Amino acid sequence: MFRRMKTSQLVVDVIVAVGFFLIAWPVETVLATGTLGLEYRLGSLGQIITGLLIAALFSGALALRRLSPPLALGIAWVGALVQMGLGRPPSFSDVAIFGILYTTAAYGTRLVYWAGFASALVGALVITVYLFAGPVFAGGGLSWQTLPLALVVLVAGAFALGLSWTIGALVRTAVRARENREAQQRAEAETAAEQERVRIARDMHDVVAHSLAVVIAQADGARYTLTAAQTGKGDMKTLSDPAVATDALATISATARSALADVRLLLGQLRHRQGDGPQPTIADLEELYAQVRTAGVQLRVDVDPAPPGEPPAAVQLAVYRILQEALTNTLRHGAPGGSVDVRLSWLPDRVELDVRNPVSPGSQPGRSGHGIIGMRERAQLAGGRLDAADEGGAFIVRATIPLGGPA
Repeated sequence: MFRRMKTSQLVVDVIVAVGFFLIAWPVETVLATGTLGLEYRLGSLGQIITGLLIAALFSGALALRRLSPPLALGIAWVGALVQMGLGRPPSFSDVAIFGILYTTAAYGTRLVYWAGFASALVGALVITVYLFAGPVFAGGGLSWQTLPLALVVLVAGAFALGLSWTIGALVRTAVRARENREAQQRAEAETAAEQERVRIARDMHDVVAHSLAVVIAQADGARYTLTAAQTGKGDMKTLSDPAVATDALATISATARSALADVRLLLGQLRHRQGDGPQPTIADLEELYAQVRTAGVQLRVDVDPAPPGEPPAAVQLAVYRILQEALTNTLRHGAPGGSVDVRLSWLPDRVELDVRNPVSPGSQPGRSGHGIIGMRERAQLAGGRLDAADEGGAFIVRATIPLGGPA
């Protein structure tokens, strides 16, 4: 029943109500002694109390109009009934009704909203009947001669009361529209933030997973070389060339440094919510191929036809990340000694990507983790599609991305 309001708003409403009361009470007191046509006279004390009661009721309703519109509307009706029960004419106190009808439409619940509308119509009818069929001061009562005037009063009362309610309804509509707009903006901001978090998480997965796969492969190779040198086992080329282990360690160092730089970039985006930093392009693919080859993978790359000019940045990033994750899967699940075939076809309207690698026995690539999901999301964000499946002992990743896809 009661709305939450700021302290300043409550103070303002109370001050307005007190000021209204200080004006309404003297006016009501004067009317109590000077009303023409009353068949009875009140004593001086009774006149003061009558004016005080009516002014207090309407002033109290005015003070509560925003805090509790239904309570204010009920008090206003009580004040009107008391006023009519004492046979008093409309006075300054009735001005409070306009403010109360306004607040019922502007701040009330749906029930109070329509109760205010009904009160405006019923109030116009009640005051018209009261003026023309009530006390003698109405001017002769309701007759065929006074009916046109009664209709004019009815229309004027409905218009005045309805106008107050209508203004409140317009304010209510404006407030609801502003709230809906703010809610939509918050939802859009949350959606954008969630998309940014997903993008950064996807980038983090691509960077860390690929880099760690290369590091693990190189570390295993270096350990095998050192073990062979210590035990005298292994081929003579490995035993006589300690630089193999040195090269493996150098590759581990370079890969780790590159991954660290990428992770720092992603963490900076999380921390500062700035724009995207430098992202890999197809010009960085050769470095990616070199990392995979140094991990011991026999990699064959076929690019036919070549890129037509400069592909969109979103397409280049999608191609790089998809290839990065696909080649990471070859390091994890590929059969030892098997060759990996990469085919890129840069057609006029799209790029077709195909990665094929033999699968080691017992391995099930794509059955767990987020690698395939991330590659598929990459392709979809660029406006394309991606399929990954086992075919004849080989795991194949196929993707098609339009060159005019969304960023």
